[in-house]
Amino acid sequence: MEKIIEEQKQGTSLVLEQKKENTKKLFIESYGCAMNFSDSEIVASILNDQGYNTTQNLEEADLVLVNTCSIRDKAEQTIRKRLEKYNAVKKINPSMKVGVLGCMAERLKSQFLEEEKIVDMVVGPDAYKDIPNLLKEVEEGRDAINVILSKEETYGDISPVRLNSNGVNAFVSITRGCDNMCTFCVVPFTRGRERSREPQSIIGEIKDLWEKGFKEVCLLGQNVDSYLWYGGGLKKDFEKASEMEKATAVDFAQLLEMCAIQFPKMRFRFSTSNPQDMHEEVLHVIAKYHNVCNYIHLPVQSGSTRILKEMNRQHTREEYMDLIDKIRTIIPNCSISQDMITGFPTETEDDHQDTLSLMRYVKYDFGYMFAYSERPGTLAARKMEDDVPEGIKKRRLQEIVDLQQELSLERTQRFLGQTVEILIEKESKKSNAHWSGRNSENTVAVFPKENYKVGDFVLVKINDCTTATLIGEAVGYSEVMN
Repeated sequence: MEKIIEEQKQGTSLVLEQKKENTKKLFIESYGCAMNFSDSEIVASILNDQGYNTTQNLEEADLVLVNTCSIRDKAEQTIRKRLEKYNAVKKINPSMKVGVLGCMAERLKSQFLEEEKIVDMVVGPDAYKDIPNLLKEVEEGRDAINVILSKEETYGDISPVRLNSNGVNAFVSITRGCDNMCTFCVVPFTRGRERSREPQSIIGEIKDLWEKGFKEVCLLGQNVDSYLWYGGGLKKDFEKASEMEKATAVDFAQLLEMCAIQFPKMRFRFSTSNPQDMHEEVLHVIAKYHNVCNYIHLPVQSGSTRILKEMNRQHTREEYMDLIDKIRTIIPNCSISQDMITGFPTETEDDHQDTLSLMRYVKYDFGYMFAYSERPGTLAARKMEDDVPEGIKKRRLQEIVDLQQELSLERTQRFLGQTVEILIEKESKKSNAHWSGRNSENTVAVFPKENYKVGDFVLVKINDCTTATLIGEAVGYSEVMN
């Protein structure tokens, strides 16, 4: 499971610069993880070249696309409601076409097209370049589908438009797919096997962002730490590579260092990491370069070794704790966040207490916490009974959330009295007289605007805090601004 885009951005319809010569209207919404939002930018870029401008007015759209998530049942139910809304509009505007993209597309293709007949087009995560051909099929009165998973597709040759961008932060995808067959997760089935993007295409995209004024890039993948470029192909086939390919291969630590060196005034983050694939070299790169953020999103899912084994996570509680110890030694100021699932099949009260004790050991800065929901098609759904009662799941989840609130406050308080570097991202939600931005450790800070502007790196003295936000005053520009 990877970092979910914050709740208020779920379902945002995306808008890009209008081309005067384009005559058709595209309405595109995204749900789920950062990868889905990044993929929507790729789709919008492809369709922009096919005569489509984006619109936020559903009623005027010629083509409506929803980029979908299958991680949890709630996400699927939300998307089904949206499809009902699209089809209500379609009765008024019969020429409007509706398509489903992404993870739900692959999983529910036959239901959407043949049984329920609620969409015209179903497009899997590796088939976006085929959308122009699929649209021709639809226009000729046929249902169109392409959910074939690719061994090569990385979209490295597509330069994504930036949708609803603040002009400061951007995602750059570096891997697609996943080889970790966690029993609760649909990603390997909906996004395919793991493959990495060619390093120079990544550097080229970042260069373009830098020239457009962006100041921070998040390198994105289902599992960024297992990034491995050896000339193309699946990660699992690396052992068959030639000696030359192996000798010239680029791993994640090397890619991250390339980014840090080539763009010294740009800040870099990455998501998502997987404990069994995070190598010590990455930690040393973070420690070495000021512009690589002191922040690691390190999903653990459970603090119980027995449950981790049931989940097919390739690490134990003790191995995870050893990695945390390494992080704390090499990057003392590092912030760490978690993904946690409670109520996984067979989870006992002792397993739950193991999770709480692990949280106290790590002292996570923040986290993404969920009660287990069975996902069709996963190994857990096929082989395990969802046997933890809903009431117990809710109670355990609340205990995890309450503990995380305590830990978040403790971690935020460590910045009191310090002066930290903040990249200004936007106006504060609560006050138009204040800026909002984040420090290297991914903690949000707010402070009076004065004469600073979005995109500035500013030194801020922290005077107060909540569980999630630092409150302070700017004392000058960071050296990065020189």
